[in-house]
Amino acid sequence: MVKNKTLLLIAGIVWIFAGFNILIIGVLSYKGYINLLNLFYSFIIFIIFWFMIFKNLVIKHTGRIKRYKELKKYFRNFFDFPSFIIMAFMITVGISIRIFNVLPIFIIAIFYSGLGLALFLAGINFLINYFSYNLE
Repeated sequence: MVKNKTLLLIAGIVWIFAGFNILIIGVLSYKGYINLLNLFYSFIIFIIFWFMIFKNLVIKHTGRIKRYKELKKYFRNFFDFPSFIIMAFMITVGISIRIFNVLPIFIIAIFYSGLGLALFLAGINFLINYFSYNLE
């Protein structure tokens, strides 16, 4: 069991790790495909995922964690059950796309770079919330 504040630290580490790994796949896939238009598309993917999904996810889970009445929770409580299901689905789809070569490599470069950056930013925001937890 960990302090509730620590759940924000765990979430930050998990999201930074996931974001970094996906971002690396995207950046490495850009070899031979890097140009301003593709970078623009990656930026659009980042904007969509950050503002429509991950920014709200950080707010939702930070609020949920701060509302816990108990002083300590299990480390897995950095997420709720539906979020773990969504994460497992996303991982499975991502791995399947690459294993079965469903998409051309330049699409993976564009998509994974934008998605990875949005995930990484979610992790940074969880860490910001962790470090500012007692300042509110």
